[in-house]
Amino acid sequence: MRKEAGLTQKDVAAAVGISWRGYQNYELGLREPGLSTLVGLADFYGLSVDALICHEPKPRG
Repeated sequence: MRKEAGLTQKDVAAAVGISWRGYQNYELGLREPGLSTLVGLADFYGLSVDALICHEPKPRG
């Protein structure tokens, strides 16, 4: 999504309020973002957290 929007890692990191290196580590798969960062990213992209992480709830029963 970031690349499709023509944004740099620094752009997104600044908008969400995290360090560029921290954001870079998420994209490289070295670290996983906490809930507050996920919420910030979802808000930034105009998505729900579920949509951001590509999660679909499992049917019950």
